[in-house]
Amino acid sequence: MTIPALPLAKAADGTPVEMPLLGFGTWQIRGDQAYQAVRDALEAGYRHLDTATMYGNEEEVGRALADSGVPRDEVFVTTKLPPERAGKERRTIEASLHALGLDAVDLWLIHWPPHRGRSVKVWKEFIAIRDAGLARAIGVSNYGPDEIDELTAETGVTPAVNQIRFGPSLYDAGLVRAHKDRGVVLEGYSPFKTTNLNDPVLTRIAAAHGVDTARVVLRWHVQHEIVVIPKSSTPERITRNADIAGFELTSEEMAAVDGLGR
Repeated sequence: MTIPALPLAKAADGTPVEMPLLGFGTWQIRGDQAYQAVRDALEAGYRHLDTATMYGNEEEVGRALADSGVPRDEVFVTTKLPPERAGKERRTIEASLHALGLDAVDLWLIHWPPHRGRSVKVWKEFIAIRDAGLARAIGVSNYGPDEIDELTAETGVTPAVNQIRFGPSLYDAGLVRAHKDRGVVLEGYSPFKTTNLNDPVLTRIAAAHGVDTARVVLRWHVQHEIVVIPKSSTPERITRNADIAGFELTSEEMAAVDGLGR
């Protein structure tokens, strides 16, 4: 599987950070199921793993990565700070790194905007943790453009990524453009839950390429340069979702899928 990556801001040590456009999500997968799913994903060729403190599976994700034999520097790992951990940023990232068995994550996100307008204070701690080398890049999740602008205005540092609920039915060209204008990589979660995979537009395009509609949705994200993190615990589906490099949607097909958001 060859899937392109997007450049993020350089890490504190000056090394480049690249985020693969296709990742593997682990929300709601725990215990042995999480371990095996991550092993299956790495075997299928995924090189981007997404977890979070609140998922309760960082240990399994880290153990699966260690046992996989895939070199650490070939895998992009994301985790996230729960909003209720605002004020405990250092302890939280250190606990995540201990659970994952890593010296640093590639991306650390504020999972949701903290209550009572505490985003700027948390973001300043994120910058310090990035500068300390515990996270190579930092970003946010479930933020709006105005909330991102506040962080940039107050600190001079723009989040590298904003991870939001996204899919064809939620497509908003203005929102996509707002992120590009700010230099923020847009990352979408729940690509299938937000989409009617039986929609005639998707079934027609899928038939034309000899693939299922889920892969049309994933390919659509990638061609828009929107990072996407499908989740599954079924080995066959994990492997199938990874197989999106062998076809390309035409401009007319991309526009047709865009139209599902109207």
